[in-house]
Amino acid sequence: MSDGGGPLPPNSVTAEAVIVGAEMAAGHDGQAELAVRILYPNGVVGVVLLDAATGYALMNSCNIDSLEGLSGQSWRKILEGIDPCTTS
Repeated sequence: MSDGGGPLPPNSVTAEAVIVGAEMAAGHDGQAELAVRILYPNGVVGVVLLDAATGYALMNSCNIDSLEGLSGQSWRKILEGIDPCTTS
């Protein structure tokens, strides 16, 4: 799948998990979260909740300014917005 994104046809199955949609959601603490729907290669769609900072980082790494632009993006773009774990 190209980084250009774009809508996927209904019932499509991909070689790699891709984002098929996203919407804003209220977190349990009242903070905004981004609910990202991911289509897995086996055809299952799951939801991943991202905090606001990670959601903004995801949109930044996809070079988009609206949630519609997330459709068709690789799930790996989510990882670009996560701070790496460190141990002391």
